Formats: sequence, structure tokens, C-alpha cells
Amino acid sequence: MKNIFIVFILATFFFSCEDELDIVNPNEVTNESFWLNEADAIKGVNACYSTLHRGGFSRWQPMLYDLRSDVGASYSPWSELANALNNFIQPNSNFGPVVDVYFDNYVGINRANQVIANVPNIDMDNNLKERILGEAYFFRGMHYYHLASLWGNVVLQLEPSKPTDLPANSTEAEVWNQVISDLTEASNRLPDLYPNASDLGRITKGGALALLGKAYMQIQDYASAKTALDYIVTGAGASNYDLVADYYDNFKITTEFNTESVIEWSYIENPTEGTDNDVQTANHNYGTSIGQFYGPPGVGFTDAEALRWVVGEFEIERTVSDERDPRLPVTFLYDFTNEAGPSATMVYGETFEQRYGSSNRVFFRKFLHDHARNFEGFRGINNYRFIRYADVLLMYAECLNATGGTNDAYQYVNRVRSRAGLAALPTGMSQTEFLDQIKHERLLELTGEGHRFNDLRRWGDLGPTLINRDPAFNNFQIGKHELLPIPQRDLDINPNMSQNPNW
Repeated sequence: MKNIFIVFILATFFFSCEDELDIVNPNEVTNESFWLNEADAIKGVNACYSTLHRGGFSRWQPMLYDLRSDVGASYSPWSELANALNNFIQPNSNFGPVVDVYFDNYVGINRANQVIANVPNIDMDNNLKERILGEAYFFRGMHYYHLASLWGNVVLQLEPSKPTDLPANSTEAEVWNQVISDLTEASNRLPDLYPNASDLGRITKGGALALLGKAYMQIQDYASAKTALDYIVTGAGASNYDLVADYYDNFKITTEFNTESVIEWSYIENPTEGTDNDVQTANHNYGTSIGQFYGPPGVGFTDAEALRWVVGEFEIERTVSDERDPRLPVTFLYDFTNEAGPSATMVYGETFEQRYGSSNRVFFRKFLHDHARNFEGFRGINNYRFIRYADVLLMYAECLNATGGTNDAYQYVNRVRSRAGLAALPTGMSQTEFLDQIKHERLLELTGEGHRFNDLRRWGDLGPTLINRDPAFNNFQIGKHELLPIPQRDLDINPNMSQNPNW
């Protein structure tokens, strides 16, 4: 009888605890207590922008685009990093830096989904509501743009996620369709410009249409891509953009958000620069660590660097004044960044010769801080220019050429060449010849800005034919390495998901 009584007491205790644990904490922020007013809507969409500071997005993702193309390499002593990001060898599909990119894009998608689901029910200024929803649709579309580009057949999660969700993969084509749908929705809701300085860096209609054009180009729909880009090249939005006179102004901290900026991610000063410990560092969610990981030896970790053959492509061109292409010393730090040579080329306060002797290594320069200070760090302040107007003009020319308008396309390439001091292109090229010229122009204008991998894939140029430029392509398997492997940890959790082909 005594034992029965004890069991009864214990059972009563546990049931009581269970009841108490189900009580809602009145101090805890929930969907029901948060999405109530205009201020909450603004905070919600600002969280979408905050995703851009996460390490997967602001550190590793640019490497995946640069190093898996033919312009970059990794000789990092972290061999697993060099293999996964450069050599097309990734036996571990849970490898941290790659999974971080995948994960952080889904973080951004979840944040956007919460705005899209909850803001329509808030009683607030309708114009502001439309703008905020436009921003959220942009971010969801952009994150799926990156997932489609790098993983292809990923899960489409279009509502705030729940622990019980076990969705299956969508096809790559379905993911691209969602990108197009979201960016179209965004472009219909976003303003041309923001009148308040406090909104500098928010996504505009032109930004959404520029990325929409890129998405259409990746699925070979050049006619639709041209239509998307019309607005900012020949249409009502064209007056908002132009090429800046000095190419280098696109990559300096003193000339951010200039007229060439179409989409630009803002990174600001943080006094706690010296650590990568995000747990111990107060206010750590600032800045970009690209410089720390791209910076040359003695300054950064040099986990990513450029290949020398690209320097030779620049040297093919001479300006109308018979000088070298001025974009070359902006794009790379190498022994002849200063034409006088290694003893005159300055690298963070020392000459190239002092630092590296007779080395012929080449380092990506565009998002470094050497123009402003003699060190790199984990929270750099140099904004990341995701899409520049020069990129838009070259995309537009490519679309015109692909849709039978080659003769009309010259003027847009020539605008980019003219800014660099180069002569106008000779006319009379065939469609194939003009596309080859576009490939050359995009290489010189955009190297080190994260577009090369998608360019090569769109053109059908990814594969062993690139071995002469980049030995890493010895390992490239057509039908496999166009996409990264889905992280195994997701496959283990979700039995409805499947791995990408041949992984």
C-alpha cells in the first residue's frame, strides 16, 4: 500500500510539472506577441539584412564562386578547405564552411518567410507595408538564387518552418522558377530610390530587376532577362545608375554607394575587431571577414588567391593612350601591381619584394582594405558590391546578342571599355564571336566579384577543358561537380530528401 501511495505522489508531481511547463512565459517573444505593429515589421525585415553579416554568407560564399571557377585557387594549409572549395574533392558533405553557406541562406529564407507570412496582417501604412514585403521577397529570391546556383535541387520552404516539416527536394528548375517568382514580386513592390539617408543600402526596384535578369540568364531565357534589365538600361530606372569615372572607386570604403552600385551590402566599423569568437565578442554582428581570408601572407590567411593566367588576359588590352588596362592593379595585388615592379609595389606598408621576394603569386584585391589601412581582420568595413552597373550593361549586351540584336549590343560593351580607356570594339562580329568577346569583357571587368562560376556554367564552359587555366579541373566530373552535395546532416534528419547526382 505504501508503494502504491508513493507512485501516486510521483505521478501527481510529474503531471503537475507538465502542466506548469506548458504555461506560456509572458516575457518571451513569440509570433503572437511580436508581429503587432509597424515597428515590428521594420525590425523583421531588418533581420533579413542582418543575415548578410553571417560568416557563411560574408566569408565562405564568395570563395565558393571564385575558387570553383577558373580564376581562383586555394593552397590553404587547411587541406580539407582547399579540396572542398577549389579541387572538387569533398568526401565529407558535412564540411563546416560549405554547410555554413547552405545553412545561412536558409536562415535568411526563414527570416524572409516570417515577414511574408506576418506583415500582411499588421495594421500599418500600406506603402511601407508593400516596401517591406518587397524587401522580404527579394531576400527569399536572392537566397534561393544562391542555393540554386550552388546546390540546385534544394528544398523549397515558403512558409515559416516548423520542427515537424519534412519536405522533399525540389528540382533545380523548380527552384529557379521560385527565384523568378520572388524577384518579380519584389520588383513590383519596391521603390526606385529611398529618400531618407537612414535607408541607404536597402534593396531597390532596380536591384531586384538586376538579379531577376541574372536568374533568367542562368536558365537561358535571354528574352525575359533582357525585359527585366530594360528598366535599368533603357527604361525609367536608367537615370538612377551610371559608371563612375574611376574604376577603383567601386572598391574603396570612401566611395561606397556610388552611382554604379546596384546591390551593395553594407559593413560598418566595430571596435572589437581582433577576434573571430562570435560568442565572446560583444556586438559581433558587424563587418565582413573576406579580407582576413583573402588577404596575402603576413596580412591574412590567404585561403583564396588568384591564378596568374588572368593577368595575361589583362595584358592583351592596351588603352587608347597605349597604357595597360587600369583595372588590372585594382583587381590584383601581385609583383607588378605597380608597373615599376616588386620593389615599388606596396602591400600593406611594405614592398612586394620585402614581403615575398621573387614570388609570382597573385592575390584578389577588390574587397581588401589595403587602400585604407595596413591590416585585415574578421570584421572588415569594405562594402561588398554584389551587382554593379557595369555588370548590368554587360549582361544586357549578352542578352541582346543571344536574341539576335548583336548590332545593338556593341554600345553597352563600349561604355564599359571606354571607362577603362580602351578603344571601341570593331563591328561586324558574328553572334558566336560577340559572345566570345563578352566572355573576355566580363573576365576583365568582374574577376574577383563572385560571378565567374555562374558565367562559366551558363556558357557551358565548366569542365576539363579548363585544365590549362586551372589544374583543379583535372578533378571535375561533368554531371556531378556543377553542384555541391546536399549536407548529409539534412539527409539524416529528413528521409524525404535525396542527395544530388553522383555524390
